[in-house]
Amino acid sequence: MQNNKVLITGIGIVSSLGEGLDAHWNALSGKPEPKLETETFAPYTVHPLGEVDWNLQIPKRSDQRQMETWQRLGTYAAGLALEDAGIKEDEALCSTMDMVVAAGGGERDLAVDTLILAEGRTSNDRGVMLNQKLSTELRPTLFLAQLSNLLAGNISIVHKVTGSSRTFMGEESSGISAIETAAARIRSGQSTHALVGGSYNTEHFDMLLGHELGGYLKSDGWAPLWQRQGSAGGGLVPGSGGVFLVLESAEHAEKRGARAYAEIQSITSGQIRRGRDDLKTTVQTMLEKAADGDEASFIVSGASGAHKPTSAEKAALDALPGAAARGISGVTGHLREAQFPLAVALAAIAVSKGEAFSPLEESEKPLDKPVSAAIATTIGITRAEGVARLVKA
Repeated sequence: MQNNKVLITGIGIVSSLGEGLDAHWNALSGKPEPKLETETFAPYTVHPLGEVDWNLQIPKRSDQRQMETWQRLGTYAAGLALEDAGIKEDEALCSTMDMVVAAGGGERDLAVDTLILAEGRTSNDRGVMLNQKLSTELRPTLFLAQLSNLLAGNISIVHKVTGSSRTFMGEESSGISAIETAAARIRSGQSTHALVGGSYNTEHFDMLLGHELGGYLKSDGWAPLWQRQGSAGGGLVPGSGGVFLVLESAEHAEKRGARAYAEIQSITSGQIRRGRDDLKTTVQTMLEKAADGDEASFIVSGASGAHKPTSAEKAALDALPGAAARGISGVTGHLREAQFPLAVALAAIAVSKGEAFSPLEESEKPLDKPVSAAIATTIGITRAEGVARLVKA
């Protein structure tokens, strides 16, 4: 069994803070004011996507037209990552590149949903009415266009990444599994280079409905991430974005002269039964394992803001002496499938620069010493826990 080092050699990020590494680092280093949309989805708040020139990474308008926003976001971020790694124009490297994608189930036809709900209020036989509307109102192509693996398909078409392809579904767990799987394949020698990541468009009523049915959305405006306990609703303020990483074995990166941001030294994941097992203890154990005996000084937390999991993670972080955590969802919103890739990407940038970005709110501790290792976390709203340790390449 091989034990190759897994390096991050390319990063592509699009979020409410902007696009690209520099935009995000500059924003995070300057105590950013979160970009918020408070009226369109009132009483809920979201972190909206800024203006994106899709033509820069998806040049054909025909490709753009057949993608929903979440697919365009992922394809755009994937292009940024490939470009950053110096692979985008290399057909040989793209054709042998593996891909692992974290994806949701697409966006619904809101007009049809609204019609069904309206007629359901007065219908005497809702079952018959529902079957009739589903057979006459829905476009057959809607389902084809929303297949979860079409994000990977679009990336293959637009960027010519045509090695093996895997798509994971399952909210935050899909992002954790995607990076864990890609890293494991490279570590074992099954892969030499891989594109991995995900995207999420929260600016769609059905995406918010899914969270609100679970009672997770914060309904009284934005507040700093670690200060949402006791606020109205469930504490979650989601955001739109896409994050992709290029992972390579150290040997493969060295042969082509690629620079690396950081090495993924370890990834620990789990899906405990939260009604039975203690989440705080689980997170604390995972953090201690990731620290591997060292002081866990810099932690990029993907905490969602949802009351129970965020409270448990905060308690686990507070139990680590000397740890300086940064809750990124407070400024980007929660990106669901792309949340773990986002935390890993920002931790890798900090390691490559050798410094932590600024505290994002008053309760976070400053960190003045150099950063040679960082930990990235994502604790899912309802399930899935993931922790990665990154060190200097």
